Amino acid sequence: MARSMAEEGTILIGKATGDAHKDTPRYEELLLRLANRHGLVTGATGTGKTVTLQVLAEGFSNAGVPVFAADIKGDLSGVAAMGEGKEPFVKRAADIGVTYAADSFPVTFWDLFGESGHPVRATVSEMGPLLLARLLDLNDTQEGVLNIAFRVADEQGLLLLDLKDLRAILAHVAENASALSAQYGNVSTQSVGAIQRQLLVLENQKGDFFFGEPALAISDLMRIDRDGRGVINILAAEKLMNNPRLYATFLLWLLSELFEQLPEVGDLDKPKLVFFFDEAHMLFSDAPKALVEAVERVVRLIRSKGVGVYFVTQNPLDVPETVLAQLGNRIQHALRAFTPRDQRAVRAAAGTFRQNPAFDTEKAIIELGVGEALVSVLEGKGAPSVVERTLIAPPSARVGPLTQQERERLIAASPLKGRYDNAVDRESAYEILAQRAAEAAATKQAPQQAGAGSEGGVLDTLGGILGGGQPAGRGGRRTVTVTERVITNVASSAARTIGTQLGRAILRGILGSMTKR
Repeated sequence: MARSMAEEGTILIGKATGDAHKDTPRYEELLLRLANRHGLVTGATGTGKTVTLQVLAEGFSNAGVPVFAADIKGDLSGVAAMGEGKEPFVKRAADIGVTYAADSFPVTFWDLFGESGHPVRATVSEMGPLLLARLLDLNDTQEGVLNIAFRVADEQGLLLLDLKDLRAILAHVAENASALSAQYGNVSTQSVGAIQRQLLVLENQKGDFFFGEPALAISDLMRIDRDGRGVINILAAEKLMNNPRLYATFLLWLLSELFEQLPEVGDLDKPKLVFFFDEAHMLFSDAPKALVEAVERVVRLIRSKGVGVYFVTQNPLDVPETVLAQLGNRIQHALRAFTPRDQRAVRAAAGTFRQNPAFDTEKAIIELGVGEALVSVLEGKGAPSVVERTLIAPPSARVGPLTQQERERLIAASPLKGRYDNAVDRESAYEILAQRAAEAAATKQAPQQAGAGSEGGVLDTLGGILGGGQPAGRGGRRTVTVTERVITNVASSAARTIGTQLGRAILRGILGSMTKR
C-alpha cells in the first residue's frame, strides 16, 4: 500500500536508499514540532535545490504553516499552478512508494519594485541605522554620523519614512554640525556628503521604491486560506538580484521585524511561519562582524517566536559557523570537488552530519545524482538523525515558472489587492524641516523689510520738504538731483548709528540745519 504524501505532524522529504532499507522502507520526514529549529539546503547549481525548496514549501502549506520564500529565477512561482503529472514525477513517486496527486497552492506575490507582485515597503525608521549603513556600504565614521541623524530625528519628533526624509535630516545635521558635534561627537560635512552620495546610488538602483508607506504588515505574511492551508508568500527576486546588497538587507530587516513584533510562544506543534532565505551567501558576503553577530543572534532567538529559518545556498562554507551551528535540519545535494575550495566544502559538509556507517559521507556528496540528497533531521528529543542517502519526493504543483498572464490574474485576484498598490506620503521630516526653514526665512526677512520701509519714509519726507528732482515720465525714471544724493548718503549713514543717543543728535542737527536754509 502506497504511503500518503502527507502524514500528521510531518513533512515527507523522501525515501532513504541503500540495502539496509530494502525490506523495511525508511522515510525521511521533517517533524513539524521541530521545524522551528531551522535548517539548511545546500548543493551545486542544477542538483535540485529549488525542487527541494518547493517540496518543503508545499508540505508546510498543507500543514497550515505560512511560508515566505524568495524566487531567484522565477521557477518557484509554479507552486501556484496545478501540477502536470509529468512522467518523471509519477515514476519518482512510485519509486518512493507514495501516492502522487497533482495540486496547486495559495500564493501571494510580492515585489520590492511593485512590478511582479504587491509592492513591499518599509520606513527608514524601521530599517534603522545599522542595516541602512550596511545597505549604503558606509564606513565606521559615516555610520556614526548616520546614528547621530537618527538620534536627532527621534529627539525632535521627526518621522523618517522615505529617502527624502533621510536627506532632509542629514542636511539639517550638516547645517547644525557645530552644535551637534559638541553634544554627540564630531559631525563632519564630508561624512554627510558621502552618505548623500550613497543615497543617490541607491536611488539609481531603484532602492527608493522600498522606502515609504504603507509599510508591510507582518500579519499579511502569516495568512491561512479557507481550506486551512498556509499561504506561500513569494518574493519576485529576479531583478532584485542585480542589487544583492538591497536583497540581503531586506531579508535581514524582515527577520528583525519578525523577531521584534512576534510574541514569545515557546515550542509549538508547528511553526507560525517558515522563512526560506535563498542565495544565503549574499547576506554574509563581506559582512562586518557586527552584522554577522546580529544575524546569529536573531536566528538563535527567533525560534522561541515560532519562526523557522531555512538557508538555501550552494556551499555550506557560505554560512558562518556561528549561524551554521543553529541549523538542525539539513539537506545536502551534490557538490563538485573541482577546486581546493570545493574540496574543503565537501569535507565541511560531510563533517556536519551524524555519520552513517553504511557509506562514506564525503564520497556520497560527490556521487549524488539530480534529485538525490543526504538528509539529517532532528528527531525525538531534538537529536539529529543518522544521515541517509535519500530520493527526494516529487512536488505536487507545477515545476517551473508561471506565465506573465497567469501571474497577473493571481495578483488581480489577491485579497491584498489595493492595500499596498499606492504609495502614501504623509507629513514627516522633509515637510516639517521645510516648513521650519520657510518660517525662519520669513522671520529674518520681516525686520529687513521694516527697516527699509522706515528709511524710505524719512527720505521721502526730506525730498518732499526740499523739493527738487524731476518727476518721472511715463515708463521712465525720475532724475535725482545732487542735493537728494547728498541727503540720501548723509541720512543713510546717520541711520546706521541711530541706536545711540549721539547718532540721534547728529541726525537731528543735520536735518535741522538743512531745513532752516
